[in-house]
Amino acid sequence: MSQRSSYVLDVLMAEFGESIKHDPAAFRRKFRKMAASPFAFYRGSACLFYADMTGAYADGAYLDEQTSRVWVHGDLHAENFGTYMNASGVLVFNVNDFDEAYVGPYTWDLKRFAASVALIGYAKALSDDAIGSLVSGFGASYLDELTGIAHGGDDAVGSLTLATTTGVLHRVLQTARLNTRVALLDVETVIHDYERQFAIMDGREAVDPATREAVLAAFEDYLTTLPGETSSVEHVIKDVALRKGVGIGSAGLPSYNLLLEGHTQALENDVILYMKQAQVPAVARHIPDEKVAGYFRHQGHRTAESQRALQAYADPWLGYTTLNGVGQLVAEVSPYSADLDWDDVNEPDELASIMRDLGRAVARMHAVADDESSHDLVDFSTEESIVAVVGGDRPGFIAMLVDFAHRYGAQAREDHQRFVDLFRNGRLPGV
Repeated sequence: MSQRSSYVLDVLMAEFGESIKHDPAAFRRKFRKMAASPFAFYRGSACLFYADMTGAYADGAYLDEQTSRVWVHGDLHAENFGTYMNASGVLVFNVNDFDEAYVGPYTWDLKRFAASVALIGYAKALSDDAIGSLVSGFGASYLDELTGIAHGGDDAVGSLTLATTTGVLHRVLQTARLNTRVALLDVETVIHDYERQFAIMDGREAVDPATREAVLAAFEDYLTTLPGETSSVEHVIKDVALRKGVGIGSAGLPSYNLLLEGHTQALENDVILYMKQAQVPAVARHIPDEKVAGYFRHQGHRTAESQRALQAYADPWLGYTTLNGVGQLVAEVSPYSADLDWDDVNEPDELASIMRDLGRAVARMHAVADDESSHDLVDFSTEESIVAVVGGDRPGFIAMLVDFAHRYGAQAREDHQRFVDLFRNGRLPGV
């Protein structure tokens, strides 16, 4: 076994070894998904990325004390973007899935995204020059938007909405706008004796009375973490169900669906929430900062607080609780969710336009969570600090991202093959 293969094995087992012991079948499914492509492997191995960021690929360029400790997404790859309806009722296309969010170097977010672009571009048979151009467009747009925000906002383009987007992302938002709560409820529920209840389907099953009582008690605790006022009608729980096998990053973790009355007793206003166990983010293992670690009560609290920090006008149902002593994230299963399907985007002009938009989105995410937000863990202006540390070296900053995209994209493709060889030859213990 090569030295790098041993390293990949050691990192994966340090991250997943104990969880594999509890549910080896779930991790066999997870690893099969990761084996499907280099990008799938990259998505499922954030732990390896961060081990490299503090090891072979460690680099302090364009970082100082402040910009090494900002709110970061933690798993910023090209497929972690989509639509949501914000608390103001506006459809927004932005970063989603904040399970890995934490506080760390902002460049780690940008590099993780840049390498994911290289992987997507390679899969589409784009040349290195074309991939470099896409990453350059992303980096330039990121700097433009962040600089505009830092200078008072006049030069910033703003959030990605129906009013500010064109092309592919505009179509994604339009698709999300066609979705309805009733359509979601018709898929997820059935009506029995004039009342809704969850439909039992593959991956979802009914819960026993003891589990239901535990979930209901956790729900009552969750209500105390909501930032806004809600009515007692909204909090009537009609049904509870267990979900399994949700997402490539949630192997072996239980998740519960709760069916709520909604703001009226009309059946079309029912709301579906999910309550899922939160995990230690991969990036946290490489940020030795007790102030950051001690800020959070548990991982559910960390995930909810991070999302509120990084997402303007977050889901009003976003909150946290504990279930059997384990931190849980709670949020709505939104009917207005739509993702960008990269398989449908192949033309260079469309790809370039998307990169510019995503650069804006990431800039706005980083800028939201700072001294002007309701969170005191980052008590300085993120946008001003990043603009200052980049200084006048805009070409060097963009070149750094392009170089990393090429180098780490190649590394991820090679590591994917190493992973497949380890897996298919029975070298991953426990699976």
